Amino acid sequence: MSITHKRLGKHGVLVSNLCLGTMNFGWHTTEKDSFAIMDRALELGINFFDTADVYGWSVEHGHTEEIMGRWFAQGGGRRNAVVLATKVYNPVDRKANLPEVNSDGRSLSAYKIRKHCEGSLKRLQTDWIDLYQMHHVDRECPWDEVLQSFDTLVKQGKIVYMGSSNFAGWDIATACQEASKRGMMGLVSEQSIYHLDNRMIELEVIPACEHYGLGLIPWSPLGGGLLGGALEKFEAGRRMDENFVIQVEKKRPQLEKYEKLCRDIGHPPGEVALAWLFHNPVVTAPIIGPRTIDQLESAVRAASIQLDEDTLNKLDEIFPGPGGEAPNAYAW
Repeated sequence: MSITHKRLGKHGVLVSNLCLGTMNFGWHTTEKDSFAIMDRALELGINFFDTADVYGWSVEHGHTEEIMGRWFAQGGGRRNAVVLATKVYNPVDRKANLPEVNSDGRSLSAYKIRKHCEGSLKRLQTDWIDLYQMHHVDRECPWDEVLQSFDTLVKQGKIVYMGSSNFAGWDIATACQEASKRGMMGLVSEQSIYHLDNRMIELEVIPACEHYGLGLIPWSPLGGGLLGGALEKFEAGRRMDENFVIQVEKKRPQLEKYEKLCRDIGHPPGEVALAWLFHNPVVTAPIIGPRTIDQLESAVRAASIQLDEDTLNKLDEIFPGPGGEAPNAYAW
């Protein structure tokens, strides 16, 4: 097993090369099992934990943060051992709250950023958030307002770093340039969907991250399970969501080649998909969302897999990307 620690892009903080995603905690994974997964992650050397103020949907928005807060409250140095990331942008509908347009809508208003940060701090039972991420871009809100809000939180000691998620390449550039004008550190990371079967960010998001020194944190590294041995599971008669079955059938020719290649090199498909991401130097840490400790340990094993050039070329043939960076991918 090979968990290492690296800088988050060009920035000084050291994070594990796997990020523990907590989206399943509280509705797919019990609180007890969630505690066990977080404890085991620390034992394995994973110090980078990601959540969001909206996680816990089927129970209540913020429920996942509450689980993590109770885990931190056990003590034992847990909070100081974790680089903690959460997010703001989406509605956070709490049972104890009256309907409130600024909380129940999607935005990055100064009002919402302040209020939702306070809510996350209380639920997480912590005094500070290490990486506070915009869960999506809000192009209707002025950057003056957004950046001033984050800068205030930094000066108050409530957050350390600012990150983005689901930003386009030009959004990253704009945010970084606007922050630079104000003498701010700016974005330190971008969290984006990225996996073998969805390589669109290679056009502009990855080049923007590389240029501005952001760490890339890919979410859905297994393509929602598509790259985790979906065909084998399908043929074994395992029950699947109807939409997922449609995707499996649509991608069957590619999946057949992919899963055969994984068998040939002797590694499970899910581990190969993660290993492919580790070979990209712009990637800081793929986010994994284990529902069990076995899934966690499988992801950690992937960090030790070295894919040779021939295997990487075959993966490119099966799952071709957009052709490189823009504009060379489509122009001269």
